[in-house]
Amino acid sequence: MNYLRGFIPWLVFAGVSSIGWQWGALAGLATAVALLIADRAGGLSLDLRLLEYGTIVFFAALGLLAFIRPDSGLKMYGSALSMGWLALIAWVSIAVRRPFTMGIARRMAPPEVWHTPLFRHINVVLTAAWALSFTLTALAQTAASAYGWHVAFSIALQLAGFILPARFTASYPERARARFMATSGARTDIQGGLTS
Repeated sequence: MNYLRGFIPWLVFAGVSSIGWQWGALAGLATAVALLIADRAGGLSLDLRLLEYGTIVFFAALGLLAFIRPDSGLKMYGSALSMGWLALIAWVSIAVRRPFTMGIARRMAPPEVWHTPLFRHINVVLTAAWALSFTLTALAQTAASAYGWHVAFSIALQLAGFILPARFTASYPERARARFMATSGARTDIQGGLTS
């Protein structure tokens, strides 16, 4: 569930936007800032927080636009814009070698594994899964908005864009660790056979 914490501002935005996209953006921004302050007060390092910083930038910009131009044509593409921005954050975090999931995973993993190649590999794979899901969902949401598909379909797309990578996130780390242990155990056996 720690993985979902970083997406709380986006869920708040989705819920509050029903009364006005400017209020949704403002609520998302306030939630994002409050969570970042809570992390800092809890003693968590603010490095590896690309998701949180990106979230604040998005909602500040969207809120500004929404209050200045409440009837902007971008209003109907709010879901596509938010998923596209999340995709950008995820892909950029991989490109700069700071996968956004590392900040979340550090809440759950002991400090002694944070700098291991396995920990990094798992987080690159997880972040890539989220990035791909966000990208595909943004494209689908753009089509849904452009063609005026029923709102229920848009909600289903949005849910799938979060549920599928969340399920992958729940299962992949253990499988990767098990594969690593099996592989490193085989290497140890080979090396032991060579040295004996």
